[in-house]
Amino acid sequence: MAFVEVGTAPRRPGRTVPSSFWLGLAGVVTALVAVEAVARLGVLPARWFPPVTIVFATLTQLVPTGDFWVDVGRTLQGWAVGLGLAAALAVPIGMLVGSVETVYRALRAIIEFLRPIPSVALIPAAVLLFGIGTGMKVFLVAFAAFWPILFQSMYGVRDVDPGIKETAKVYGLGPLARFVWVIIPSTAAYVATGVRISSAIALILALTAEIVVGAAGLGRAIMTAQTAAAIPRMYALIAVTGILGWLLNGAFQRIERWFLRWHPSQREEMAA
Repeated sequence: MAFVEVGTAPRRPGRTVPSSFWLGLAGVVTALVAVEAVARLGVLPARWFPPVTIVFATLTQLVPTGDFWVDVGRTLQGWAVGLGLAAALAVPIGMLVGSVETVYRALRAIIEFLRPIPSVALIPAAVLLFGIGTGMKVFLVAFAAFWPILFQSMYGVRDVDPGIKETAKVYGLGPLARFVWVIIPSTAAYVATGVRISSAIALILALTAEIVVGAAGLGRAIMTAQTAAAIPRMYALIAVTGILGWLLNGAFQRIERWFLRWHPSQREEMAA
């Protein structure tokens, strides 16, 4: 005999905000309040370190202006073109180097020589080759972003379980079919991680090129504000670069989850 509980309605599953969100928000608010207090109490010179509220007010004045968005667009242009070029070169080269042992041994010394070179050290050469325009910025961004994607692609291929490859071979899959149906899916998560890491590096190098050389973008706007002693404006633009990096990283994480939703690592993360 079945009993029905009277006076209670079934609970409908709803989306709740995770506790990590509130903890993160509390951390951000605490940091902002601490910085505000440091400026207001004179721990640091107020002339060169304005309170957060003044910086925020300056930011609200900047956002509606056209020049602000032009600078943001120029920075993002160098970031996007350089990162795209790096991915287009690094993924196939990394998979080739990781798949063919002879190629890996032949190129290992060259890779280990070029990888430690700081991209900033190439600025003089980049200026001579490309001037101070977008080409110079793209070159520096592409060089810096190339290496994380290359190594993630290379080690992703080398990390594929040999048993899986042998099983595919036993089932009659040729080299091309094994590459498409075994190697690429197994390496996808590595490549996605490399692109996400390189995204942050690409933004850093785009801003560095603008600050050091004076290429158009947010970096040059920051230096112009500093030269003009517009300190709140300078800090507001610096805050924009941080917000931009945070938004880009979050966007890549969402894209990665969506494209790799079939991957075990993403399923485990969503289950957690």
